[in-house]
Amino acid sequence: MNGNERAKEVNEVLSRMGNEVVSLIATSRNLGENYAKLVELLAASPGNGHKEYKETAGFRDRVILVHRDKDGKVIATRDSGWQKHQCLTNTGFASVAGLLLTDVGDTAYDYIGIGTGVVAADPTDTDLGTPVKRKAGTGTRETTTVANDTAQIVVTFAAADTLSGAQAITESGVMNAAAAGTMACRQTFDPMNMNWDAGDNLQVTWKVQAKQGA
Repeated sequence: MNGNERAKEVNEVLSRMGNEVVSLIATSRNLGENYAKLVELLAASPGNGHKEYKETAGFRDRVILVHRDKDGKVIATRDSGWQKHQCLTNTGFASVAGLLLTDVGDTAYDYIGIGTGVVAADPTDTDLGTPVKRKAGTGTRETTTVANDTAQIVVTFAAADTLSGAQAITESGVMNAAAAGTMACRQTFDPMNMNWDAGDNLQVTWKVQAKQGA
């Protein structure tokens, strides 16, 4: 249970107690230091002796996009920064859990997809809103906070990938197959206005960090 859930539950219990709380407060005035000690013990999180519950680990993601023309000149960039939203999809969580187990397993992630959908990312997503192209990339482990804590995939999209015309690319995701499969995470962003026929290319870098809680 996180801090917000705990506070909500406390408020619900207090509401149900009603006048009993008033009686408890009146009685507590005569309990002195024993009452104060009891309050301290009840406030502590179970098991670890700390007074505040903290998540022990989690994931966060970041997507970086660079739009270049045929001569390699940078036209536009997007950098989401490290996102603290629910970055993994529900199916992505199940997939990661499977990858931790020899007896279960799953397919590792090596593909980045781009699309033109504009609906905000949601944990229930299973694909991009309006997919345009998927492509296998170069995967590495990088260091963000501690050694090798970040998975990184880099893909560059261009006309050679059967992309043509002009498109406003507004979403991207990380997948484990060239088609179908599982999408681990997704983000939307302001349009990257690509002119594939003019030789534009789009480099997409996805980072997913496994990290300790704050």
